Amino acid sequence: MVRRSASRIRTAFSALSHRNYRLMWTGTLVSNTGDWMDQVALNWLVVATTGSPFQLALVNLCRGLPILLLVLVGGAMADRLPRRRLMMLTQAVAMVLAIFLAAMVIWGGAPLWAILTVATGRGIFTAFNMPVRHSLISELVPRRDLPNAIALHSMTVNLTKIIGPALAGLIIATLGTGVCFALNAASFVVVIGSLQAMRFPPEPIRAPSLPLGRSIAEGLSFVRGDRTVLMLVLIALVPTFFGQPYLSILTLFAHDVFQIGPEGLGLLMAFAAGGSVIGALMLASLPGIAASGWWMMAFLIGFGAILVVFAASPYLAVAPVLLLAAGAFHIAYNAANNTILQMRVPNEVRGRVISILMLNRGLVQLGTAASAGLAGLIGARWALGINGLFILVFGALVLLRERRITRLNGGD
Repeated sequence: MVRRSASRIRTAFSALSHRNYRLMWTGTLVSNTGDWMDQVALNWLVVATTGSPFQLALVNLCRGLPILLLVLVGGAMADRLPRRRLMMLTQAVAMVLAIFLAAMVIWGGAPLWAILTVATGRGIFTAFNMPVRHSLISELVPRRDLPNAIALHSMTVNLTKIIGPALAGLIIATLGTGVCFALNAASFVVVIGSLQAMRFPPEPIRAPSLPLGRSIAEGLSFVRGDRTVLMLVLIALVPTFFGQPYLSILTLFAHDVFQIGPEGLGLLMAFAAGGSVIGALMLASLPGIAASGWWMMAFLIGFGAILVVFAASPYLAVAPVLLLAAGAFHIAYNAANNTILQMRVPNEVRGRVISILMLNRGLVQLGTAASAGLAGLIGARWALGINGLFILVFGALVLLRERRITRLNGGD
């Protein structure tokens, strides 16, 4: 029994045996903690100063549109340029934006135009950063450890959703939102340093690059020509619009529904992130589930059902338990989808295919804008409940019409 447990632990963290991946893991842990502190502080700043769900919707719209417009360009660049160098550049730009916002808030407050400008800049940064970050993972570990590396990356990102919002709630209450933005700016130093410390063999000579437009078209053609890849992309994108915004809508639940302040918001988000860590650890230790289409769909449908229950429940005491479950099912579905897709896509088009997948980052913001606007009209509970119901219906339709997805195993 002890030997089996030790073997399970080694399996769960096998990707960390590779130096380059450890460096990226460390940088991600620090940088994403700062980023979540920043996101919570920004959402709270908007809601607390304006009291308007519609202003929150506008900020998220400014974040989301640049991602939708530019992420395919970012994916093409990830396949044309050295991925580590491109990622270092995007992190440096994000650090400048964080410094600008921190300075504005600390020395006089940030007007709405400044917040919208920073939100737009972050959308542009994300459009280039996310495709290169996810496609770089496959260069840091051998193929046998790729499911584990993706699951651990998801776990790390979601662990920061516990640390970041919890710290943000305390810092906002004691030192103000500006300090959150300043700490986020400092966190980028760590991730840039970790990228700089990575060691790679000399890069092979790349084939002459296609024109940018043709390169993007080639990635789109690859997805369109492979029915399974196309369905995996749709399974990633459609529920994201309706499901992922629940994290931002928690701001409205904390401010308007439960009236528990920024500390309570941090606690709610910490439970959601804690569930995400549990879900990611489960996938990291069970690679068979991590690459299973059947389990991916089960997690997706479970996520939608939990959102409906959370939206309908009037009891604050039940909310943490439901958010813990929502986080676990949400990250398990996402990580399984990412694992299956990355194992199926060849490296030469990986950045472009991942960039199509990363359209979900823009859809998160647009979905948040739509959900916040809907919440302003009919209330946060109804808005979140409708979103969960859409996910349930979508998952059921995929199960009934696309049996090939449930038969996927190991990216085959």
